[in-house]
Amino acid sequence: MENRRSVLLVTILSLLVVMAVLGILWANFRFALNNPGGGNFLSAWVGTRYFLLNEWSPYSDQTSQMIKTVAEGSNVVNEDSMFFVYPFYSILLFAPFSLIGNYEIARSLWMMGLQLALLSITGYSLSLTKWKPQIWLVAIFLLFSLFWFHGLGPTISGDASILVTLFLTFALVSIQRENDIAAGIWFALSTIKPQMVALIIPLAVLWTISRKRWRLLTSFFSVTLILTTIFSFLIPNWIFQNLYQILALPANSAIGIPREIFSKWIPGIGNQLGWLLTISLALILIVEWRAVINKEFYWFFWTSSLTLVVTNLVGIPTATDNYVVMIPALVLLVSLMNKRWGRRGSWLILLNLIILLVGLWIIFLSSLEYHGQLLQSSIMFFPLPVYLLIMLYWLRWWAIKPPRVLVDQIRTFIG
Repeated sequence: MENRRSVLLVTILSLLVVMAVLGILWANFRFALNNPGGGNFLSAWVGTRYFLLNEWSPYSDQTSQMIKTVAEGSNVVNEDSMFFVYPFYSILLFAPFSLIGNYEIARSLWMMGLQLALLSITGYSLSLTKWKPQIWLVAIFLLFSLFWFHGLGPTISGDASILVTLFLTFALVSIQRENDIAAGIWFALSTIKPQMVALIIPLAVLWTISRKRWRLLTSFFSVTLILTTIFSFLIPNWIFQNLYQILALPANSAIGIPREIFSKWIPGIGNQLGWLLTISLALILIVEWRAVINKEFYWFFWTSSLTLVVTNLVGIPTATDNYVVMIPALVLLVSLMNKRWGRRGSWLILLNLIILLVGLWIIFLSSLEYHGQLLQSSIMFFPLPVYLLIMLYWLRWWAIKPPRVLVDQIRTFIG
């Protein structure tokens, strides 16, 4: 009898999951039909598709012109999306979707993949902290990851930054579980957007050397070399073509550099302020990277979170779509709130999530700029990383060397 009930329960749950997946896919398809866009995915879809079917280099002028043609036909207006700028081996991710001839269907499937990735990022980030919150809080966090500005934005644009974040999260989980070969593989795959991992991978290499975990290093460098070599047989000079394509991006694609933003806001001293910020953050990273050498994983996790935040402020060209990479840092912070303040911490977490969810969308909508089309304001580059930077240092000692609060010390003394 119990076996029958178990089978029935599993069957019902399976049907519900299938219905939910089909419902999400249908909603994504209707959205793709009624809301032209997904420029970041479109360039990858066209570039990969025409390489697979016509052997065109994804970086050729012919491919770039085709991307532009398809974009105009799909009413996608975004100069940055007219180029394929990913490393060549990234087509391994895009190929299954690029073989689908209908762009809207391919986009809807890609969006569903990104949505599932967002849920996975949040779930695995929770496991990194070894925090087991109440079910209602987990549910809220999962919904938050889908609909906050830095989650929904890259989902709609189809940016691969969500997959990079997933790979980085898998790498951190693998390090935590001492599965170093898998960690190296995930780090290698995350290089499909080099600007997102430009600092976290050097940190991982430094920490790995200090811990003498040579398998991680061997795995990372071997997989990266293998991918680069194999795809060099297909296009021998693809690395140089990729670099040329990146340099060919429009000037406004560098708006994510703080000194460029400050120079527009304060023409007189903006550039100097930007350099001051870059130098200050670089010094902070040097101090923290030295401190984490040979330390335990949790300290490394905190430093990794700091590094992922600083990457988007230090002067490396970025975009707000890349800010999804800060989800693990956000999960770390809220877990510390809960561990520190218990039930009160849960309500503080809820308040912070509401502020981030509503606040970021309000800032975005109220600061839209019109230059022939509505464009995101450069102000959006600062709220999340500044908030996380402050919070990471506010909770730093509770993360790596949890102090005993005064009340605990008094109780111990009296006892």
